[in-house]
Amino acid sequence: MLWLVALAGVQVLQRTFGGEYSDDFSLPGVQSSQGRDILARHEPKAGGYASQVVLHDATEPLTAAGGQIAGAVTELGRLPDVLAAQSPLPPPGTAAKPPAPGTPNTGPLSADGRTGYIAVRFRVPPLTLGPDYLTGVDRAVAPLRAAGVQVEYGGALGELARPRTDDRLSEAIGFAVAILVLLAGFGSVLAAGVPLLTALIGVICGLGCLGLLAAAFTFATVSPTLATMIGLGVGIDYALFLITRHRQHLMDGADPAVAAGRAVATGGRAVLVSGITVIIALTGLSVSGIGFIGKLGMAAAVTVITAVLGALTLVPALLGLLGRGIDRFHVRRPVAEADPAPATGAPGGRDRYAQRVARRPWWYLVGGVIVLAVLAVPLFSMRLGHIGDGADPTSFTDRRAFDLMSSAFGPGSTGPLTLVVDQSEVPKADRPALAEQAQQVLTEVPGAAAVTPLRPTPDGAALTATAYSDQAPQQPGTAALTHRLVHTVLPEAVRGYDAHGYVTGTTAGQVDFLDIVAARLPLIIAVVVALAFLIILIVFRGVLVAVKAAVLNVLSIAASYGVVVAVFQWGWGGPALGVPGTVPIESYVPMMMFAIVFGLSTDYEIFLLSRVHENWLRTADARASVAHALEITARVITCAALIMVSVFAAFILSDNIVVKMLGLGLAVSVLIDATVVRLLLVPAVLTLLGPRAWWTPWWLDRALPYVDAEGQAPRAPQPVR
Repeated sequence: MLWLVALAGVQVLQRTFGGEYSDDFSLPGVQSSQGRDILARHEPKAGGYASQVVLHDATEPLTAAGGQIAGAVTELGRLPDVLAAQSPLPPPGTAAKPPAPGTPNTGPLSADGRTGYIAVRFRVPPLTLGPDYLTGVDRAVAPLRAAGVQVEYGGALGELARPRTDDRLSEAIGFAVAILVLLAGFGSVLAAGVPLLTALIGVICGLGCLGLLAAAFTFATVSPTLATMIGLGVGIDYALFLITRHRQHLMDGADPAVAAGRAVATGGRAVLVSGITVIIALTGLSVSGIGFIGKLGMAAAVTVITAVLGALTLVPALLGLLGRGIDRFHVRRPVAEADPAPATGAPGGRDRYAQRVARRPWWYLVGGVIVLAVLAVPLFSMRLGHIGDGADPTSFTDRRAFDLMSSAFGPGSTGPLTLVVDQSEVPKADRPALAEQAQQVLTEVPGAAAVTPLRPTPDGAALTATAYSDQAPQQPGTAALTHRLVHTVLPEAVRGYDAHGYVTGTTAGQVDFLDIVAARLPLIIAVVVALAFLIILIVFRGVLVAVKAAVLNVLSIAASYGVVVAVFQWGWGGPALGVPGTVPIESYVPMMMFAIVFGLSTDYEIFLLSRVHENWLRTADARASVAHALEITARVITCAALIMVSVFAAFILSDNIVVKMLGLGLAVSVLIDATVVRLLLVPAVLTLLGPRAWWTPWWLDRALPYVDAEGQAPRAPQPVR
């Protein structure tokens, strides 16, 4: 009842006070932001955030619609948060001057006069204005469309105009596959329905809470999708592990209420530890110092919190309510975990497999490592970048604007680089000499299709120009040109003067974002691995167990990175997933994948190790404990992994390439972890380590806090010192 009240209350509050989602990649303090601030101080109308309204007329030059263009420019300039709107046509009475033969066209009007763009500069990032802002933009350009001119929105304004991603189909497919897997695993309709119901309630509550947080913080538009993916996956997993233990207690003759309590008292501890591990891994993204990425981790952590709460409170409540009727509507004989003690008699299939691993651990260890190594090969050619508008479906207005601009003005026209030279500290008498020197340096820049002449701001305190790459914004040559301008060309241009050069604009900001992410990814990896290592060490009191968990999880993630690179960057199967051509790996995807995958991998690690640890506590037989734990958890872990894979893989149907990338990466990583790592490498390594796996130096054992993940009072024996 409390959950129903909470569900209704959160939804009412979210609809009343909830905020909107928008993408804000701003990075205060980086050189692109400093250049934008300088431009805003000295020439406000040329500063801010630029977008384009692209115009094209296939039948006649745009000058035929000069009146409508002038009216649209005026109306766009009156919109809130617009600093300036510049017409592509020359002032009345002035003829358009075509570029000289062989000279790139850097103006807002193409050589044939049939394609042009209205440059609109905003005071704030357009993506933060919300979709409703487009109503005014559409109204301003309506006369142009009525006159037969094709109007498309480019840049950030085009991203704002993208259709809202509807992930209900992906969620429905994931749920459908989960139902089939649960029916096959549990054999009971009610037992299969409880994990789905509790996970769904937890996700809805979590998304409601996220919507309320969005009123105070800026969360990316991909946040609800990411939170749904993670929330559904872990919510079903946690409920699945608890229900499995509950049904075993019922088969042992316990009262339903007692069985539910025992399941939470034992398996619930592992759920709590696993949930905390996932949350720590996600919140560890804040170490990057990038608000955009840190908030993505926070968004996913919200639904993990509600999933844990649902598993520990809603699941046992439903189990107690259903009683022994949980298996009433069964499609086959119900199956639960094996008895807590090793069974006697003929071994089952999973038991025979566990015994084979125990007999030949080196074979399984080497085989698993070879598989991961082969899958990880593409990782070494990973190229981080920003997925540009050219990778979007042609149904998106920003893709159509990209194609029009690239065709009329060249590939670099969609990502211009604004050059700013701050000469406010230079004496006025020396400024002409500085401008002449800088212009000479900028005459021929490798990788630049064109650089416009430098011009002073109205107050003369800064010089500005625009550089166009000879490659599209998402290509590596554009990032290389940006770095060349920042670190070589502009310092040479101002050499000998008390002046500073900056490269700003949307593309330059994306390059700065990429540089920061690439520089801080090792820090994120180190922090998340260290925290997970510490959690495993505290819970299971084994130094080598914790080291093994960290190393194998890193290998698993490397393999999943390799698959993502092969599909999206190499193009192996990308077109089949709806990705036109090859694209770079979105800069923040590896960081997000690492935190999520490491947390989820630790989930399965804890559930398997908790069963190994239980048997180790009872028998002190390391080899038999590993084999028995593998035999009794293989079905549950496989079932949980299949559900998680189906939930993640369903999001590959999204139109958003970043969502596709995350969906495929997470699905592959869970599949690798639940098969190669959990069924091959972990039992092989634990078998080889034997009692040494649970060894901890006495001084460290005394310093660590004691956490009982299995609900067992005795401490683990320490036969090895």
